Amino acid sequence: MKFASLRLIARDINGLVAFYETLTGLKADWLAPVFAEIVTPSATLAIGSVETVALFQAGSAEPGANRTAIIELQVADLEAEFERLKGLTEVVHSPKLLPWGNQTFQLRDPEGNLVSLYMPVTDEAKARFGNR
Repeated sequence: MKFASLRLIARDINGLVAFYETLTGLKADWLAPVFAEIVTPSATLAIGSVETVALFQAGSAEPGANRTAIIELQVADLEAEFERLKGLTEVVHSPKLLPWGNQTFQLRDPEGNLVSLYMPVTDEAKARFGNR
């Protein structure tokens, strides 16, 4: 099995796609007016409008309702990313070191999803990600 993508459902697909294009520095591929993908080296972030939910099962997903998932993006320079992005949206917390060796900050995307940018900083964390 291969983890391929994470899909977000958006009330405002244009706004959410623009946010993630700014966040990642990557241009989205629009596969339909109601569906776009941002392809990264490790996985794809898919973004569908609320209208796409009915293609699967009406009511099975709801924009802005999730408070359990955290979208995580590994970066090379956490402080630079914090300075670049801190005015883009709500900052949940400023950079801090977590017990497992990653330095991180979190913000919310326009639909309320939690986004965490992190960088391994301890030797153990760097080893987990092959960054020695």
